[in-house]
Amino acid sequence: MAITQAMCTSFKTELLTATHNFATNGNAFKLALYAIGGGGKSSTTATLGASSTAYVTTGEVANSGSYSAGGGALTKVAPTSSGTTAFTDFADITFTTATITARGALIYNDTNSDKAVCVLDFGSNKSSSSGSFTIQFPTADASNAIIRIA
Repeated sequence: MAITQAMCTSFKTELLTATHNFATNGNAFKLALYAIGGGGKSSTTATLGASSTAYVTTGEVANSGSYSAGGGALTKVAPTSSGTTAFTDFADITFTTATITARGALIYNDTNSDKAVCVLDFGSNKSSSSGSFTIQFPTADASNAIIRIA
């Protein structure tokens, strides 16, 4: 079982059918945290990657502090472009007073049937102990934004 960083294949297709709206007044997006090796709410490990199609509870980390099932709401950075690359991003998100061990995350469209956008692999377990667990997004530009179409 694994978490593999990927833009979800279903998301790519759904872009062509106008399923996702990243505009400031568009759809709401969330980020859910996942564990591997039984670190989640149950002993079941998360399996996330390009084939992920929607938010799932399997392997999601347990509720703690400000983290609850389904994760947290993301604040969008308005879509824009630079050169031939269009991009969008999100503001950093922090779960406070949380005891969490997570290996990755899923960004999904909370407005539209919890459809998966992308999977983030942290590379190793990241933890907080009764403290802040922060996901820091890259710079919102054509080379670094979390969602880029070149």
